[in-house]
Amino acid sequence: MTSPEASVEPGEPGEPAEPGEPAGPGEPAEPARDGSDFVSRVVEVVESIPAGRVMTYGSVAATLGSRASRAVGQVMAYAGSELPWWRVIRASGHAPRDHESRALENYRAEGTPLLWSRAGTFRVDLERASWEP
Repeated sequence: MTSPEASVEPGEPGEPAEPGEPAGPGEPAEPARDGSDFVSRVVEVVESIPAGRVMTYGSVAATLGSRASRAVGQVMAYAGSELPWWRVIRASGHAPRDHESRALENYRAEGTPLLWSRAGTFRVDLERASWEP
Protein backbone atom coordinates (compact mmCIF):
# COMPACT_ATOMS: atom_id res chain seq x y z
CA MET A 1 0.00 0.00 0.00
CA THR A 2 1.34 3.43 -0.83
CA SER A 3 1.53 6.30 1.59
CA PRO A 4 -0.74 9.32 1.04
CA GLU A 5 2.32 11.43 0.26
CA ALA A 6 3.27 9.06 -2.59
CA SER A 7 -0.11 9.05 -4.30
CA VAL A 8 -0.63 11.33 -7.28
CA GLU A 9 -4.04 12.88 -7.75
CA PRO A 10 -5.41 13.67 -11.22
CA GLY A 11 -4.59 17.24 -12.13
CA GLU A 12 -1.27 17.36 -10.26
CA PRO A 13 1.75 18.37 -12.32
CA GLY A 14 2.95 15.45 -14.43
CA GLU A 15 -0.38 13.66 -14.27
CA PRO A 16 -3.06 14.31 -16.94
CA ALA A 17 -6.39 15.58 -15.67
CA GLU A 18 -9.49 13.54 -16.32
CA PRO A 19 -11.65 14.92 -19.13
CA GLY A 20 -13.69 17.83 -17.85
CA GLU A 21 -11.61 18.23 -14.66
CA PRO A 22 -9.40 21.24 -14.08
CA ALA A 23 -5.75 20.71 -14.88
CA GLY A 24 -2.93 21.30 -12.43
CA PRO A 25 -1.14 24.63 -12.12
CA GLY A 26 0.37 25.75 -15.40
CA GLU A 27 -1.35 23.02 -17.41
CA PRO A 28 -4.15 23.67 -19.92
CA ALA A 29 -7.55 22.26 -19.03
CA GLU A 30 -8.67 19.37 -21.22
CA PRO A 31 -12.09 19.96 -22.77
CA ALA A 32 -14.88 17.72 -21.54
CA ARG A 33 -15.73 14.93 -23.96
CA ASP A 34 -19.09 13.29 -23.77
CA GLY A 35 -19.52 9.65 -24.71
CA SER A 36 -20.96 10.43 -28.12
CA ASP A 37 -17.83 12.39 -29.06
CA PHE A 38 -15.66 9.39 -28.11
CA VAL A 39 -17.94 7.11 -30.10
CA SER A 40 -17.78 9.33 -33.19
CA ARG A 41 -14.00 9.54 -32.94
CA VAL A 42 -13.69 5.73 -32.67
CA VAL A 43 -16.00 5.32 -35.66
CA GLU A 44 -13.91 7.81 -37.66
CA VAL A 45 -10.67 5.94 -36.94
CA VAL A 46 -12.16 2.51 -37.70
CA GLU A 47 -13.65 3.74 -40.98
CA SER A 48 -10.20 5.02 -42.00
CA ILE A 49 -8.48 1.61 -41.70
CA PRO A 50 -7.69 0.44 -45.26
CA ALA A 51 -8.66 -3.00 -46.54
CA GLY A 52 -6.07 -5.62 -45.65
CA ARG A 53 -4.81 -3.63 -42.66
CA VAL A 54 -5.74 -3.73 -38.96
CA MET A 55 -5.49 -1.85 -35.69
CA THR A 56 -5.74 -3.26 -32.18
CA TYR A 57 -8.30 -1.95 -29.73
CA GLY A 58 -5.41 -0.34 -27.87
CA SER A 59 -3.98 1.33 -30.96
CA VAL A 60 -7.39 2.81 -31.81
CA ALA A 61 -7.55 4.23 -28.27
CA ALA A 62 -3.96 5.53 -28.50
CA THR A 63 -4.79 7.30 -31.77
CA LEU A 64 -7.45 9.17 -29.81
CA GLY A 65 -4.99 10.05 -27.06
CA SER A 66 -6.56 7.54 -24.69
CA ARG A 67 -5.72 4.24 -23.01
CA ALA A 68 -9.37 3.14 -23.02
CA SER A 69 -9.08 0.04 -25.20
CA ARG A 70 -12.03 -1.56 -23.41
CA ALA A 71 -14.15 1.49 -24.24
CA VAL A 72 -13.17 1.02 -27.89
CA GLY A 73 -14.36 -2.58 -27.53
CA GLN A 74 -17.69 -1.36 -26.16
CA VAL A 75 -18.12 1.02 -29.10
CA MET A 76 -17.38 -1.84 -31.49
CA ALA A 77 -19.85 -4.09 -29.66
CA TYR A 78 -22.68 -1.58 -30.10
CA ALA A 79 -21.81 0.24 -33.33
CA GLY A 80 -19.46 -2.21 -34.99
CA SER A 81 -21.93 -3.96 -37.27
CA GLU A 82 -22.01 -0.84 -39.44
CA LEU A 83 -18.19 -0.69 -39.54
CA PRO A 84 -15.34 -2.85 -40.89
CA TRP A 85 -15.25 -4.49 -37.44
CA TRP A 86 -12.85 -7.28 -38.50
CA ARG A 87 -10.10 -4.65 -38.90
CA VAL A 88 -10.05 -4.01 -35.14
CA ILE A 89 -8.41 -6.93 -33.39
CA ARG A 90 -7.02 -8.08 -30.05
CA ALA A 91 -3.41 -7.23 -29.13
CA SER A 92 -2.47 -10.88 -29.73
CA GLY A 93 -3.46 -10.57 -33.39
CA HIS A 94 -6.57 -12.68 -32.92
CA ALA A 95 -9.88 -11.71 -34.47
CA PRO A 96 -12.68 -10.37 -32.29
CA ARG A 97 -13.87 -13.12 -29.96
CA ASP A 98 -16.76 -15.26 -31.28
CA HIS A 99 -16.44 -13.73 -34.76
CA GLU A 100 -13.36 -15.58 -36.00
CA SER A 101 -15.04 -17.39 -38.92
CA ARG A 102 -16.68 -14.28 -40.34
CA ALA A 103 -13.51 -12.28 -39.79
CA LEU A 104 -11.45 -14.92 -41.64
CA GLU A 105 -13.72 -14.56 -44.68
CA ASN A 106 -13.06 -10.82 -44.70
CA TYR A 107 -9.31 -11.24 -44.13
CA ARG A 108 -9.07 -13.62 -47.07
CA ALA A 109 -11.13 -11.34 -49.31
CA GLU A 110 -8.94 -8.34 -48.44
CA GLY A 111 -5.60 -10.16 -48.51
CA THR A 112 -4.83 -9.45 -44.85
CA PRO A 113 -1.53 -11.14 -43.87
CA LEU A 114 -2.22 -14.08 -41.55
CA LEU A 115 -0.14 -16.45 -39.46
CA TRP A 116 -1.28 -20.05 -39.03
CA SER A 117 -0.53 -22.43 -36.17
CA ARG A 118 0.07 -26.15 -36.61
CA ALA A 119 -3.31 -26.69 -34.94
CA GLY A 120 -4.97 -24.77 -37.78
CA THR A 121 -5.82 -21.59 -35.87
CA PHE A 122 -4.93 -18.21 -37.26
CA ARG A 123 -4.08 -14.72 -36.17
CA VAL A 124 -3.32 -11.56 -38.10
CA ASP A 125 0.36 -10.91 -38.79
CA LEU A 126 0.60 -7.64 -36.84
CA GLU A 127 4.08 -6.88 -38.13
CA ARG A 128 2.81 -6.75 -41.73
CA ALA A 129 -0.84 -5.71 -41.27
CA SER A 130 -0.76 -3.01 -38.57
CA TRP A 131 -1.83 0.43 -39.67
CA GLU A 132 -1.56 3.90 -38.14
CA PRO A 133 -3.68 6.80 -39.38
